[in-house]
Amino acid sequence: MKHILWLLWWILKIAIFFTLFAFALNNQHIATVHFFFGNYWLAPMVLVVLGAFAIGVTVGVLGMAPWWWRHRLAKPVPTAAQARLEPAAPATPPVYADGI
Repeated sequence: MKHILWLLWWILKIAIFFTLFAFALNNQHIATVHFFFGNYWLAPMVLVVLGAFAIGVTVGVLGMAPWWWRHRLAKPVPTAAQARLEPAAPATPPVYADGI
């Protein structure tokens, strides 16, 4: 079962790669990105799209970082040494009223 999931995961990765590769090949036209004060940038369309994607991911991660950091500091993760020091709950069988 594990081998089948590994194989399906790699098939998905290959499909995503070829989809993005075909997208890049189909969008080689020159695009003009206009900035302020009459400045502009001429680049292939795929670079413009990938650049916009990279900027979006960066803004998303930077926007999420304070929330993630606050929640990470609120609940410290116990270390292995702390887990060894804390006593484990006793494993006792349940006691029934009728003595069974």
